[in-house]
Amino acid sequence: MRWHRLALALIPLAVGLVLSTLTLYVAALPNPILYVRVDIGSLALIAGLLLSLLVGIGLAIWEGQAYRCQQRVDEACAQTIEERRRFLQRLDHELKNPLTAIRAGLANLVNGSTPTAQQEAATTVDMQALRLSHLTADLRKLAELETGSLEPAPVDVAQLLEESMALTQEQGGADERHLILAIPQAPWPLPEIPGDWDLLFLATYNLLDNALKFTRPGDTVEVRASEDRTHIVIEVADTGPGIPEDEMECVWEELYRGKGARGVPGSGLGLALTRAIVEHHRGEIRLRSRPGQGTIATMRLPTT
Repeated sequence: MRWHRLALALIPLAVGLVLSTLTLYVAALPNPILYVRVDIGSLALIAGLLLSLLVGIGLAIWEGQAYRCQQRVDEACAQTIEERRRFLQRLDHELKNPLTAIRAGLANLVNGSTPTAQQEAATTVDMQALRLSHLTADLRKLAELETGSLEPAPVDVAQLLEESMALTQEQGGADERHLILAIPQAPWPLPEIPGDWDLLFLATYNLLDNALKFTRPGDTVEVRASEDRTHIVIEVADTGPGIPEDEMECVWEELYRGKGARGVPGSGLGLALTRAIVEHHRGEIRLRSRPGQGTIATMRLPTT
């Protein structure tokens, strides 16, 4: 390929040499009518050299850009492959635990010596099956977000947060926690935002549910919203154990579970799914955390 580009760069030089040779030949003819000054041949040669130089420089620049572009593509592919490998490893781990528990529960259900033992085994099987159901449902939602299109409609943020809070309280997740909802009313209420109600409800509920899972009785979980010019800012803050600095970037990965998440129920997809929903709405989400003090999850969603 490089030889072809070199040949292309030398074409103007070859043309210049041909023209220079022709003009020298014409200048040597005895017929004065056909006489052409040798300067024209020299100019043709110089022009050919300059054109060859310019073409060569242009091809070198193009080749360099093509190489850098290919290098970025290769790096992106390698990163994607590595991310998929880690995802499959975590998926294998997430599936292995409930499947092992289901098998053990079925064995205890068959061989249980007492009705109580059989009931406990049946409860275990039901819980682990439900866990697998949630995992597959969240994976399906992530896949749909990657390929589906958004059909926005006006969403009342205050109502969205109130219903998220109500569902959490109905399910008993807020027991023995100080749950606070702060929505401004003066001097005007929050504006509506364009979006998908169900997806935004899931995103806010996931953040609230996540905060409750990682807090202890007596801790505070505060949900607050505000208007920041062209965006609505929703924060879910808690006084839980916080997130270690070395885990801050990893928590967004699918199925990632940090040290503090071990033994905590969940699919490991809550934050990954929430980020996908927010980005699908042209928004952004970030975490701030101080180990031993708590965590703040902040969503910024455009109002137009």
